[in-house]
Amino acid sequence: MTTKVTEQTFATEVLQADQPVLVDLWAEWCAPCRSIAPILEELEADFGGQLKVAKINIDENPELATQLQVRSIPTLLLFVGGELVDSTVGVQPKQALTAFVEARTGVAA
Repeated sequence: MTTKVTEQTFATEVLQADQPVLVDLWAEWCAPCRSIAPILEELEADFGGQLKVAKINIDENPELATQLQVRSIPTLLLFVGGELVDSTVGVQPKQALTAFVEARTGVAA
């Protein structure tokens, strides 16, 4: 199950996480964001505890979206050890997102 993250919980949930964190920056009105949500749920399940998927609603957390330099959504940010290691924008197939995570974290689905 994905974790809802806010400006108040970002440091704890993302930067201090024990496992890699894939952060989904999204908005309720964004159709592509809604279409990628089930893929991210599956991805988190496939990695079996080796990957955390966090969701940040940019309308509810505008300062965080600005801090993370979000220009369009959905934006996915991959954090490992509290550091941003890569990002991708837009809807992608599950296979592409799996490869994206595996290549940058060293964990396998």
